[in-house]
Amino acid sequence: MPSMVPTEFSGAQPVDGYGPGFFRVGGTVHHGAVIVTGGGVQPWGGLGDRDPLLALAGRVDVLFLGLGAEVGFPPRDLTAALDEMGVMAEPMTSPSAARSYNVALSEGRRVACALLPI
Repeated sequence: MPSMVPTEFSGAQPVDGYGPGFFRVGGTVHHGAVIVTGGGVQPWGGLGDRDPLLALAGRVDVLFLGLGAEVGFPPRDLTAALDEMGVMAEPMTSPSAARSYNVALSEGRRVACALLPI
C-alpha cells in the first residue's frame, strides 16, 4: 500500500479548521468573517465589505467565497466587479471554500478565500 504524502503549503497558511463563529488558520483561531490568502489572514466585514476583496486583484486569480453554512448567491455587482478585475469568484459554503482553498494553495495556485462564519 502506498504511503500518504503530507500536504506542502510552501510557507503559506492553510485553513486548519472551523466551528461555530470561528476559523483556525495556520494554528491561530480567528473569530468572525475572515479573508485568507497565502500570506495571511485578515478580518472581513462580510459581503458589504468589498474593498478588501477588490484589493485582491492582481494577487489572486480565484476567490473561494464561503457564504456560511448554506450555499447562497453573492451580490451580482460584487462578482461582476471582481470579474472585471480578473478575479473569478466561486461561491460555496464556507467549509467547501476552506477545503477548495487548501487544495488549490497546495498546488501553488494564486488563490484566496473569504469566509463567513457557520
